[in-house]
Amino acid sequence: MLELTLVELLFKNNRPRWIILCIDLLICFFSMVLAYLLRFNFARIPKVESDSFALVFPYVIASRFFSFYLSKTYMGIVRYTGAKDAARIFTVLTLGTVFLCLTNLCTWYSSRMFVIPFSILVIEYMSTTFIMLSSRFVFKALYFELKNPSRQKTNVIIFGAGEAGIITKRTLDRDGGMKYKVLAFIDDNPRKSGHKLEGITIHPFSRLQELLRGNEVAQIIISVQRLPALRKQDIIELCLQYDTHVLHVPPVSSWINGELSFNQIRSVKIEDLLERDPIRLDEDNIRSQLFQKTVLVTGAAGSIGSELVRQIARYNPGLLILLDQAESPLYEMEMELKDALSEGRFEVVIGDIRNADRMNNLFRTFLPQVVFHAAAYKHVPMMENNPSESIFTNVLGTKVMADLAVQYGVEKFVMISTDKAVNPTNVMGASKRIAEIYAQALGRKSATKFITTRFGNVLGSNGSVIPRFRRQIEKGGPVTITHPDITRYFMTIPEACQLVLEAGAMGQGSEIFIFDMGKSVKIIDLAKKMIKLSGLTLDKDIQIEITGLRPGEKLYEELLNDKEKTVPTHHSQILVARVKEYDFEIISNDISQLIHLFDKQENTAIVVKMKQIVPEYISNNSVFEKLDH
Repeated sequence: MLELTLVELLFKNNRPRWIILCIDLLICFFSMVLAYLLRFNFARIPKVESDSFALVFPYVIASRFFSFYLSKTYMGIVRYTGAKDAARIFTVLTLGTVFLCLTNLCTWYSSRMFVIPFSILVIEYMSTTFIMLSSRFVFKALYFELKNPSRQKTNVIIFGAGEAGIITKRTLDRDGGMKYKVLAFIDDNPRKSGHKLEGITIHPFSRLQELLRGNEVAQIIISVQRLPALRKQDIIELCLQYDTHVLHVPPVSSWINGELSFNQIRSVKIEDLLERDPIRLDEDNIRSQLFQKTVLVTGAAGSIGSELVRQIARYNPGLLILLDQAESPLYEMEMELKDALSEGRFEVVIGDIRNADRMNNLFRTFLPQVVFHAAAYKHVPMMENNPSESIFTNVLGTKVMADLAVQYGVEKFVMISTDKAVNPTNVMGASKRIAEIYAQALGRKSATKFITTRFGNVLGSNGSVIPRFRRQIEKGGPVTITHPDITRYFMTIPEACQLVLEAGAMGQGSEIFIFDMGKSVKIIDLAKKMIKLSGLTLDKDIQIEITGLRPGEKLYEELLNDKEKTVPTHHSQILVARVKEYDFEIISNDISQLIHLFDKQENTAIVVKMKQIVPEYISNNSVFEKLDH
């Protein structure tokens, strides 16, 4: 209560600015007295100096007054004094002292005497600078301590004792000083261990657990800009054990006017726990495949297609064609490219890949040299209930695009497939496997190089599990999981697209490239970690509910058929699958029969034909299981 009253008395209102100006001038007066006392060892001042005393004092104080008045150093709010305020005061005092020194030189050349001894000027300058700056920072520290005493502050640990770490601490002091207390710095550099940074001890990573266990640490802020993914995951996993919230400092490029704001420090996301170290790409090879080429991306408004567009644009294609039938997302992509590209080297086309006439006009008009085919239906339960749409888009749409690619002499056709095409248990996976087979078979009899890329789930894609969990957590739950043992492979969208470009560049035709997806992740563990990262407690704040496997869903995803083998490539994260070869005439005839079944709209007949084309397609948790017996 006493502290609160003192705060109200001292800081409730901003004091008139003239009071600050008077205090600053009193500091200058005190510094002048101190300078004379120090200059003459606190003894009697010589008569020659005392005679000029009455002239020197007013002159120095007047000079300081005008410099303060013109520069407005007294206008700042003292309790929020920062580095810029300190720099301005230092500059004004320095320039004022230089002016006094020049005056001294003028009197010397005119009358062979110094009005003010240089030693007095130096001592006064140093004393005034020190007292003015330190008084402001002491006042600021007193304000924050009385406003929110240390015992009421939230303990914070900063990971990274480099420049970004210092900036983070100063940002906390400036913007969040009333609420946060930096308990320690953590740094991997052993040479920094044991040292202090702005009064805070630097500890090695090995001591982080001890600090978390022995103190109530609410947050740890990762300030390192390029922290290896594994180290970041170690930090997050450890903090989750102690219910410590993890934040990270955004890249320097996103700082406002080059200065970090407290509001920009964000919570880490579950994606940070699943990300891997950056991929090393053969930039020269990719550039040689795309530079000044006409590149077509189907499904350009989707999760994968839009990221492909962003990455392809970096390699300066001659013309980048964005094809999709989703009007609004495609418009947003167009606006993004207009902002990102200085030249209009792209064309936006609304169209359906199943419409042969529309696609023929597209190919005839633009004559694409490279095609990235990402357009497809991807949602397993939806396609299980709508098999005809699955074969119409994923099979017919791919066939239309592939046939036109051959007809118009496309150099490379890169198809985006899925791990669900391996030993498919659902209509969607089987439809993608049929599209793979057609593209491979067509590639063996044409000059166009057909390349297929397979990978698992991508983080943050439309309809993926993570955005769904996030929405459920925001609503307070429950978080729904289909099975407690279900696992999935995950990869970030940028990582997947980088590997697609790399595979597309290295492909020689008819290969199926599979990507190293890392370790499979148990979905229930993913949900638990997302709940913890949100600052909630499982079974107290939010529940997990098991709903049962959806139609066509399987517990474990695979990247390779049992009969398939892989061959390594020069890239450690890309393998080539050795798969069965199909006769083009036979497979073309089978696919034509499958597509003609669309008109009858008989789901059972469609799935029977799909199982005939892909014998390893065994339905799971689906009404079509009866067809396998």
